[in-house]
Amino acid sequence: MATASGARPVVGVLALQGAVREHVAMLERAGARAVPVRRAAELSEVDGLVLPGGESTTMSRLLESFELLEPLRARIADGMPAFGSCAGMILLARQALDGRPDQQQLGGLDVVVRRNAFGRQVDSFEVDLDFAGVAGGPVHAVFIRAPWVEKAGAGVEVLATVPPGLVPEDPAGGEPAARIVAVRQGAVLATAFHPEITGDERVHRLFVELVREA
Repeated sequence: MATASGARPVVGVLALQGAVREHVAMLERAGARAVPVRRAAELSEVDGLVLPGGESTTMSRLLESFELLEPLRARIADGMPAFGSCAGMILLARQALDGRPDQQQLGGLDVVVRRNAFGRQVDSFEVDLDFAGVAGGPVHAVFIRAPWVEKAGAGVEVLATVPPGLVPEDPAGGEPAARIVAVRQGAVLATAFHPEITGDERVHRLFVELVREA
């Protein structure tokens, strides 16, 4: 689907689980027309799609139950812009560590992510991060049972990292290191944190611009 020049792009929010309303509100503030997506027919009508936070294995099963998994894989492979936050980042990755063996991946990002890398719900935290491509100073990031990017392919741009002092003990052993928490590969964007709940729509504006460019 192509948006006419000057028109607001139509951006879907996968509405199977997670912070759907919050993403819809932020996308509207960022200049898009936001719509919930639950069916393949609805997916075919959007210019881009947001995959919200939630529980990645549950979302994976729901994608199959709602017959959205293969249509979504196909649209991303065809170049549709996509943005995943937290669980959405996990789904977009080519591989997820510490997940269920039957969890499905969308493969839109050449990254390996580790689920719940920053710990459990009680280990949630907030921090200001420098975010490449976002003007106006640091982005306030909220991490809730968040993943991190363990490995990023050559075509993946790293947009933000958490410094070593805020990183828990490496589950694979070794010294704490800076961890990748925001990436972009072409028209696919992902964050390990939840920009939809801070009131700062700059990350969503970045994604809406990616949709316009596509």
